[in-house]
Amino acid sequence: MSSENGPASLTRAEAEHRANGITVTSYDVELDLSLADDTFSSRTTIRFASSSLRTFVEVKPTALHSAVLDGAALSPDSLERGRLPLDLAAGEHELVVEATMGFRNDGEGLHRSVDPADGLAYVYGMSFMDAAPTVFACFDQPDLKAPYTMRVTAPADWLVRGNAPARDVGTDGTTRQWLMGPTPPLATYFVTVVAGPYHLLEDAHDGIGLGLSSRRSLAATLDREAGELFTLTRQSFDELHRLFGIRYPFGDYHQAFVPEFNAGAMENPGCVTIRDPLLFEGASTRADRSFRANIIAHEMAHQWFGNLVTPQWWDDLWLNESFAEYMGLRVITDATEYADGPLHDSYARRCWGITADSRPTTHPVAGNPAEDALSALQNFDGISYARGSNVLRQLAARLGDEAFLGGVREHFELHRFGNATMHDLFASWERAAGGTDLGGFVRDWLLTPGADQLRVDRAAGAVLRTSPASYPAERTHLLDIAVHRDGRWEVDPQRLEAASTPFDAGDAPVLLDATETTWAICPPDALTMDALPRLAPTMEDPRLRATMWNSVRLALFDGALTPTQVAELLVAAPPVEDTASSARGLLSWVGSTALPLAPDGTVERYHAAVLDALGRATPGSELQLSAFRHALLSSQDVDRLARWAAGDGLPDGITLDTDLRWRALTRLAGIGATDRAALDAALADEPSSAATVNHAAAVASLPTTEGKDFAWARATGEVSVPNYEIDAAGRAMWRIDQRALTQPYAEAYFADLDAIVAAHQGWVQGTVVTAYFPITHLDAATVAAGQAALRPDLPGAVRRRLADAVDELERRVAVLG
Repeated sequence: MSSENGPASLTRAEAEHRANGITVTSYDVELDLSLADDTFSSRTTIRFASSSLRTFVEVKPTALHSAVLDGAALSPDSLERGRLPLDLAAGEHELVVEATMGFRNDGEGLHRSVDPADGLAYVYGMSFMDAAPTVFACFDQPDLKAPYTMRVTAPADWLVRGNAPARDVGTDGTTRQWLMGPTPPLATYFVTVVAGPYHLLEDAHDGIGLGLSSRRSLAATLDREAGELFTLTRQSFDELHRLFGIRYPFGDYHQAFVPEFNAGAMENPGCVTIRDPLLFEGASTRADRSFRANIIAHEMAHQWFGNLVTPQWWDDLWLNESFAEYMGLRVITDATEYADGPLHDSYARRCWGITADSRPTTHPVAGNPAEDALSALQNFDGISYARGSNVLRQLAARLGDEAFLGGVREHFELHRFGNATMHDLFASWERAAGGTDLGGFVRDWLLTPGADQLRVDRAAGAVLRTSPASYPAERTHLLDIAVHRDGRWEVDPQRLEAASTPFDAGDAPVLLDATETTWAICPPDALTMDALPRLAPTMEDPRLRATMWNSVRLALFDGALTPTQVAELLVAAPPVEDTASSARGLLSWVGSTALPLAPDGTVERYHAAVLDALGRATPGSELQLSAFRHALLSSQDVDRLARWAAGDGLPDGITLDTDLRWRALTRLAGIGATDRAALDAALADEPSSAATVNHAAAVASLPTTEGKDFAWARATGEVSVPNYEIDAAGRAMWRIDQRALTQPYAEAYFADLDAIVAAHQGWVQGTVVTAYFPITHLDAATVAAGQAALRPDLPGAVRRRLADAVDELERRVAVLG
């Protein structure tokens, strides 16, 4: 299918044409959220000046009622593909657009969610990329910033927050009116409204009003977590003020924990939205909390980099994310209790970034063409975040803090409340560094895609550097090499400037890039891999253990290790030390990749090793909780799983919560030891958003046609459910031991791909393409079907996700030989 019949995505040429002819003075947006469950009214007044030009304003309504330009009515019928044409004379203008808009359930636009716990409805705005015009009429591009005034009508018992402090301006008993603004100049993609019967907590720090909010069903959880959240916010503000020398410029700072949010968070000035699973209803570990702290500091760094100074066009969006990724981790490491943040970040982000950088769809960190907004979204990935952050860390180390932060401060001062490009920033860094030429660094690390491979050549007595054939580079790698000698690991700093650098390791095991300062795949060589099952159980340095596991994960991905080699290490030293439970951590990798590829019998051996680790762990410790999660993942003992799901026979120190209960139920479902009725009953006993998502995964895991049909109906849009449920059902339906059952769905994925894509929009389109891809069908026929499906007429974001999935399948088939 093509995207020619959907809303048009703004091209760079169109944006430049419009920016050259228009200056926006202000937006006045009126929203009435009290009218219906599926729609709301939107009235937008845009004041702007223009030269004489023909252009358009974006608006994507369910019904366009009127558009009035300078007192003259425009025909609503002229709206086409989300664009209302404007024929402008030179001078000042006022455009008033009235429309009915649709609430969405895909995490974009104005998302409306009903909490299964109590039936209360919640709304939040996500205007990123092309979503703002589904909320209000606008010139939807990042370099037409303007102040906003928001007037919101909502049910009388609702709380409303947004980009400026919200003032209650009256109620008629049924509805309440709220006024926010005017704000400082904002890009359209930052505009948000958070509305609903939210539970609110408030505080203040250094003259800045602070707020936290959550659904009422999470009120007790928010109350419990508020102390840490407010402390992290205060500490981060203090550190960012110290580093940047410029105060936070957007008034109050509200953090809204919202349901069914696609990303980790969104940096809307004054009102950051964060996915509410990060409140941790159940047990959480230090790694979980470090991840959350990193997100909090990341979004706060965005208030300067992204919000105060905004990219001129989407090709520089990487810099927003790379900079916030780098600064967020730096802030929590230096200014909060999470000094071990880099360790947890290593498990969560490094493999995500390097795998993305090693696929055929890799792209430069910077300098991507991004001809339209949706094309830019394709490059919003681990390269933008993890690799970009690594490159900025390297740059800061080479320049030193005085020059690095000096350039950043100059950049903020020169472009305050405006827009800038990567070249503007690097010019400031070069000036701050006394005229240093950064052209070579930019070329090798930012403009040249692909990850190098570094490997030990014992015969040559050297470390060899290999760049991807398609992307040759002359990168200099500054790294540490860990060598195991005389019963302990020793770390040697090295500088690799050539394709071959002398390094004689003798017959000692070696781990390259021991502290992960550079950016490369560093597979353990055969001698090292043979030794790791013996050495790993006594490897006490947590930093080195992270390096070891990341090296092994990437080597399996790259085909440099066999599943058998990896299985032996898993059994010898189960990776329970990564106590995070995120999708990018070791627990997910073990369950979705390592064990499905491993030889027969590995699951049983791994489970036995995990039970041993569980028995040795201190009761109530994070290691015990992590080991228990691994035990739930790998157990095939039906009686024990059933007792654990019921809260019986749990290890001393483990407390059953919703998360652990559903992990046990999902495992029972996957091995065919429960049924749909039992899962439905479990959900009815404990209705909540988290339980609803877990229930979707458990039902989809069942080895029955009913379970697979349940999942498939969410792929095709036959059943409309929120984004989290779509993703959970898709990822859970594919099991390596159910391939005979899922074969018809694997074939249907490719046969019905156009319809599957057409049933969804925006972010969820990409989610569906990835989650429902038949990744467990490790055969040539599925690979061929995937390759054939990669048609050039697919929407760009869809083709990118599909290409990555096909590449992953090809790699798994190849590694199995």
